[in-house]
Amino acid sequence: MSHAILDLVEQVMSSPWLYVALFALALLDGFFPIVPAETSVITAGVFAATGETNLALVIVVAALGAFAGDHISYLIGSKSARRLRDKKAFVWARGALAERGGLVLVVARYIPGGRTATTLTMGAVRHPLRSFTFFDAIATSSWAVYSGLIGFFGGMAFENDPIKGLLLGLGIALSVTAVVEIVRWVRKRRAIKASPERLPADTSV
Repeated sequence: MSHAILDLVEQVMSSPWLYVALFALALLDGFFPIVPAETSVITAGVFAATGETNLALVIVVAALGAFAGDHISYLIGSKSARRLRDKKAFVWARGALAERGGLVLVVARYIPGGRTATTLTMGAVRHPLRSFTFFDAIATSSWAVYSGLIGFFGGMAFENDPIKGLLLGLGIALSVTAVVEIVRWVRKRRAIKASPERLPADTSV
């Protein structure tokens, strides 16, 4: 069974349509986060180690797709500001945006669901498009390089067993995501503890 799956994956990876599919998945992931864009890029990176795919092309296509998808999400946010205002993710992204500015877009790329919430929010609050484009170029490029290289090094580690290489790559990606989430949670807890309690205003004359 595993050999049949591997043969199927190898056929997909060797197809010239692979790069079109990667672009489409990365684009859709910008506003429909259920799409497994990151997994697809990692998988393509694994097979770059065996020569089935071109790593540089995988990275470029994934970055361009993600960049386009994020801008669609920004546009959707700008048209749906009223509907988004009470959403929990929107409130979080708006607070993070107020605190860190455009840099939050780069960080949010590595937070599950965070990237979509942030791009929608930046559109909804009318964050300057030029700033959004600048930070999004950094975010999507770094994400594509990160995902592609994780897969590539996983494939290099298990050159004769791409499935193990893929599992290693996915394991690393999940670990990084977990670390980001833990750091974010710790920072939030510290901020809550550090914030002074509000005292009632002195109304004495």
